[in-house]
Amino acid sequence: KDRDFCLVSETNLHINGHFIGKSKKQGLKRDFTWVQSIGVQFDSHKLYLGANKVAKWDDARDELSLLLDDQPIVLQPGRGVDWESASAPGLKISRLQDANSVTVEVAESFVITARVVPITAEESRIHEYEITEDDCFAHLELNFKFFALSPQVTGVLGQTYSAGFKSPVKVGVAMPIMGGEDKFAASDLFAADCKVARFAGRAIESVAGHNFPEVACGSGSAAGRGIVCRK
Repeated sequence: KDRDFCLVSETNLHINGHFIGKSKKQGLKRDFTWVQSIGVQFDSHKLYLGANKVAKWDDARDELSLLLDDQPIVLQPGRGVDWESASAPGLKISRLQDANSVTVEVAESFVITARVVPITAEESRIHEYEITEDDCFAHLELNFKFFALSPQVTGVLGQTYSAGFKSPVKVGVAMPIMGGEDKFAASDLFAADCKVARFAGRAIESVAGHNFPEVACGSGSAAGRGIVCRK
């Protein structure tokens, strides 16, 4: 918790995630963690998507923060509302609901679906998260779709698209862990300084137009133990 990790690193795309969480309970080896925000770098641009800190959740109130190159994006309320960037050609953001759910698209590169959700009192009770009334741990549920990746793509998620990748995760155990903290830890949400970073701010060796499988990441696993990503 309270750390930044590289999710995807490519020559012209770098995505870090910031994790929030609750300290591990006695007897557990891992903290409970959720993705609070992501920092997306493409070309010379920096895009921030993050869930605000919220005490009491209200579905009607928008708790999604968006910034492009450190400037707030003003996205009007209402399902279906679109916003297109004048400074970053090809960048389009669309609301999927009246609040807290958007798609972010950069033409011929990626589509990210982001939804802000809280940890409910019922989830906290079932999974013993011990969520208190001062913070409902609003976080992002994410879906990634990529259109141009090279065989050398890396990152916690990106590595799964690389040629010859074999998952080290033991699926049958109660809490499967991929590992790799030493390779994927970053010093900041927009720092491309993890050991395996490939970001150069330009397209090199991309396989454009390929239909890469989508990845969905969220905390909705039946066991309720940490973030789970599935293709």
